[in-house]
Amino acid sequence: MKPQNTARALRSIRRGLSQSSSSRKCTRQSQFRIPPPASRFLSTTTPKHHNPTPHSHSTVDPTEVSHFNALASSWWDPHGPSRLLHLMNPLRHDFILQCRSSTSPPNPQEKLRYLDIGCGGGIFAESAARLPTTTCVTAIDPTPQVLSIAEAHKRRDPTLTSPGKLTYLNTSIEDLPHPKSPTEAFDVVTLFEVIEHVNAPGPFLEHVLPHVKPGGWLIMSTIARTWTSWVVTNLVAEDVLGIVPKGTHEWSKYVNEDELRAWFAKQPGWGNMKCMGTMYVPGLGWKEVRGSEQWGNYFFGVRREG
Repeated sequence: MKPQNTARALRSIRRGLSQSSSSRKCTRQSQFRIPPPASRFLSTTTPKHHNPTPHSHSTVDPTEVSHFNALASSWWDPHGPSRLLHLMNPLRHDFILQCRSSTSPPNPQEKLRYLDIGCGGGIFAESAARLPTTTCVTAIDPTPQVLSIAEAHKRRDPTLTSPGKLTYLNTSIEDLPHPKSPTEAFDVVTLFEVIEHVNAPGPFLEHVLPHVKPGGWLIMSTIARTWTSWVVTNLVAEDVLGIVPKGTHEWSKYVNEDELRAWFAKQPGWGNMKCMGTMYVPGLGWKEVRGSEQWGNYFFGVRREG
């Protein structure tokens, strides 16, 4: 959800380079990372090149909504524009299991409640609802055409149509009512390929946190803001190979792993942060690659204490 053309990305990189020219004593790693004008989490205002929503409290970018509406009809085509999302889905479940197993051994009798934010056409939401350990999945997205595709695909599987098993809501996280008690909150809240598509990620996450129950996990995947990620996701994936629809990624919205760690370190009652770097390998799919969180795609998990 981030329309940005190559010329704009290049101008952004040049600005980053000019700002870093005075810091010759930085380490090789810090030289490699493109310094943004400011950390995305330190600003609560929307950058001028983003499109504000009519409701000032929302972090949803209408341009992003329009972009994904246009992709709605092909969402469930495993060889179409959403192919990489289909291929990534097994790794999403693996990372959730890793995070939850880090604090307690897996319990096959446990029943979990999921909230999938920015669910799109329901690739993860459907797969989570089919798990034997799942009680229910609530999946939300501000993109109406995509949600209509999700609803239609859900009706193909009778196991998903029982009341409360899988519920789609056309809403943003800002408009989703907060849980009235811990029992109404969720064991797992997911933000897969979402945070790099919103305006002002700090305020966005502030709306997300109340929906995680004490002892539950917030799980997300996103992309680091580096030279490598721009070349791979913007230049190669969109412009050269065309395996990702043009306009999907806006490099300036990417979020670095250390920015997430720093932000959550300031949130009372949150800890046990986990991270896993990933990379798409043609012919093999998505694979865990240690250290790639510093320059490319990664999963990030954080637990609410309690």
